[in-house]
Amino acid sequence: MTDTTTTPPTKRALVVRGGWEGHQPVEGTELFIPFLNENGYEVRVEDSPAVYLDAGYLDAVDIIVQSTTMSTVEQDQVAGLRRAVEGGTGLAGWHGGIADSYRANADYLQLIGGQFAAHPGKHPDVRVGEQSDNYVRHTIELTPAAAEHPITRGLFDFELVTEQYWVLYDDYNDVLATTTQAAREWDPWSRPVTSPAVWTRQWGAGRIFVATPGHRVEVLQDPNVRTIVERGLLWASR
Repeated sequence: MTDTTTTPPTKRALVVRGGWEGHQPVEGTELFIPFLNENGYEVRVEDSPAVYLDAGYLDAVDIIVQSTTMSTVEQDQVAGLRRAVEGGTGLAGWHGGIADSYRANADYLQLIGGQFAAHPGKHPDVRVGEQSDNYVRHTIELTPAAAEHPITRGLFDFELVTEQYWVLYDDYNDVLATTTQAAREWDPWSRPVTSPAVWTRQWGAGRIFVATPGHRVEVLQDPNVRTIVERGLLWASR
């Protein structure tokens, strides 16, 4: 009897990480590499956006996971990334690794659809000059669209004590969760400001997923955040 079963082709994931070490780009991405392996992905890791120039390779990649805060990028590298996503390669990331990358490149910012602006922190009188100065308790609120979306289905609003991203964004995003920055007595703004906290974006044939929680590994390990990121990686994948 002939065995007609076949082994499905291995999916490919590219992890691009680097930039500011405070966001733990290595430790954070290492948290999700086993998940990708378990879901059938062959994972390649790069520490530079130079790989975005390799069109032949990117065309075979199902999902790019980027964790590169700030840093710089060449225009042709961004062009390569945009071309790949437009052709169907997924792009995903969290926090500053995707929403605060390559600040000076307008084409990158348009691709992502949101850019970190600030993370207003504690009262100036209690700040000690460390990252924790910007850790505030806040709520991640799911939007009505989240109830039926595969990334957020079955989840509910949840609280975090970490950086709360104030994001500049456009209305092409499909927003699954928001967070509202209060107007406190020491802040210069006079009313609460709501920013997207989880969103998706369709770019050509490619899908983009962004979650702003994820400042450090302990935030990524929060059950709600981890679930959203893991589902987001699979959703964005080709």
